[in-house]
Amino acid sequence: MNHAPACQEQVPHLSIQRPAPWWRRVGPYLGPYLNLFYLLVAGLAMLSVSRIALVTWQHDRVQAAGIYNEIFVQGIRADLILLGYFLVIPLLLAPFLAHQRSARLWAGLTSWWATLALVFIGFMELASPQFIMQYDVRPNRLFVEYLSYPAEVFGTLWHGYRLALILTTGATLLLAWALHVALKRASAHMTMWPAKKLLLTWPLLVLLVFVQIRSTTGHRPANPALFALSGDALVNSLVINSAWSVLDAISSLRKEANSSEIYGSMPREKILAEVTSAPWMKGYQFTSTDIPTLHFQQAAIPREKPLNLVIVLEESLGATFVQSLGGLPVTPELEKLKHEGWWFEQLYATGTRSVRGIEAVVAGYAPTPARSVVKLSLAQQNFYTLALGLGKQGYQTEFVYGGEAHFDNMRSFFTGNGFQNVVDRRHMQPRFEGSWGASDEDLFDTALTRLSHLHAQKKPFFSLIFTSSNHEPFEFPDGKIALHDPVKQGVNNAVKYADFALGKFIRAAKQQDYWRDTVFLIVADHDNRVYGDSLVPIKKFHIPGLILGAGIEPRRIRTLASQIDLGPTLLSLLGVSSAHPMIGRDLTQGSTAPGRAMLQFDNYFAWLEGSQATILRPRQQPLQGRYDAASGELVLDTAPPSQIAVDRAMAHVMLPSLLYREQRYKLPK
Repeated sequence: MNHAPACQEQVPHLSIQRPAPWWRRVGPYLGPYLNLFYLLVAGLAMLSVSRIALVTWQHDRVQAAGIYNEIFVQGIRADLILLGYFLVIPLLLAPFLAHQRSARLWAGLTSWWATLALVFIGFMELASPQFIMQYDVRPNRLFVEYLSYPAEVFGTLWHGYRLALILTTGATLLLAWALHVALKRASAHMTMWPAKKLLLTWPLLVLLVFVQIRSTTGHRPANPALFALSGDALVNSLVINSAWSVLDAISSLRKEANSSEIYGSMPREKILAEVTSAPWMKGYQFTSTDIPTLHFQQAAIPREKPLNLVIVLEESLGATFVQSLGGLPVTPELEKLKHEGWWFEQLYATGTRSVRGIEAVVAGYAPTPARSVVKLSLAQQNFYTLALGLGKQGYQTEFVYGGEAHFDNMRSFFTGNGFQNVVDRRHMQPRFEGSWGASDEDLFDTALTRLSHLHAQKKPFFSLIFTSSNHEPFEFPDGKIALHDPVKQGVNNAVKYADFALGKFIRAAKQQDYWRDTVFLIVADHDNRVYGDSLVPIKKFHIPGLILGAGIEPRRIRTLASQIDLGPTLLSLLGVSSAHPMIGRDLTQGSTAPGRAMLQFDNYFAWLEGSQATILRPRQQPLQGRYDAASGELVLDTAPPSQIAVDRAMAHVMLPSLLYREQRYKLPK
């Protein structure tokens, strides 16, 4: 029996409406500034995540520096400064474009601007770990300089860091796509404000962003130097972000004529008096008002006929790779040769780049915080070099390089300043070629041919030979050496090959007629990597130097010496008396008295005398430390350095900037 269903009460269907996501709900409150708000929030999030990752990676050094909390607190402050720069441009355009009639244009413009800004920030953070592994700081001026040579840099990255390059590029493209999609969708929820509301709120927002960028009530706006909170340069660089570091470097390129002024000021007369009062300068007369450091140097070793000069500038061959200087046993040829000439036990490079080594060795020019003068516009003609000076003495002058001579602007600098001929990769037929050009063996084979040609001209000659095999990605021919490390393509094996090629070259040169009339200098441009937990890693500036040939008696030069001392010393050994503006020390006049070295590391300048180091910092008080050459440790003192030490350091870093700016590092017409 079927029963009719009981009457049932009809329950109405209830639809539960979920609240809109927060990023949609804030739209009306932020109005036309919605995308700028997303730029600020997303930028802070990206930079904070990156900083956390970097600090975790470098935990030991951060912990040793003792500023764990400050890194994150001050890091957000630095991030706000960077993001303020990106906010200010669209913000200033808001009164003109953020209206209902141009809503689509404004939404698209701010969306694309925020995307580009965030992609740039993201790319710089993604590129930071690999840069830190090489230079021990965040991307800085070097990052900008290398962008001028895409072929060489891409070759190095592709052959030496292929996986990192692919991952960084892929991650950047993915980030760009995700940001574009997200911001495009966000723009659809942008609400335009009435003109009155826009104009009333706009001045307040401009003021807030101005305060955000300035970030201090001090006399000057905040700058990266303000965030140097420890004695470890790497840890200091973790406080700021890579995008700001690079943008600040680009800005500094416009101020290079006055670069040393970041350390303070000093009267011109005091600069010159301090520099010329050095013990090895006191015997000279400085009578030129046009060229204040010009003086006549009488050769300490008289020669009936001036000797030839060959400088072999070895790429990245620091003391790190010389066993008798505390390094690895990967330079056996150099170790054998050191017993045949003048061997420098405490020679220091002036910087960390090849061009810095070139300006010091070839021009006797002291370092500054600016780029090397090899690249600067006012030094491209009539700037003193050994080639310019020796050319006036009747020398033939030549530069021989296995790569492309245009790199680092070398061709322009050399041809404008005394080098009569440039021989590079285009003039060679190498048996082995790497990313940076011909192998060192091919380079030296070409150099031997060129030296024979120069010798046949019956005139004295000066040849500068610059190697490149010991450069990442460390490519060299197979079967030449017994590998030091199991994996062939590494720095220790590349150094050992470079040393092998050097020994082969010297043995061949000894068989030539010009050997007895030629002085050979073998010296590094810099070490391969400069790193360490010191504000200035002095140990990584230590390089080998050897002068031999022409009957030079073996000698150990144990005094502290700088690359800028090599030029004056070579002139005396050649038997060349001449006027020049170099301020280096002629070590033929006595090599036992105390010396000094000057080191430029990023924006820090170190003046080293004995074990005492005086460190100049941009817009901060100088520091003093004790350097132990045996351990390679620099211990900073709590007490400030003496005024005498500060004045000496200041004078020597201010002088080259002054001479460059006024174009007074030259010879008389």
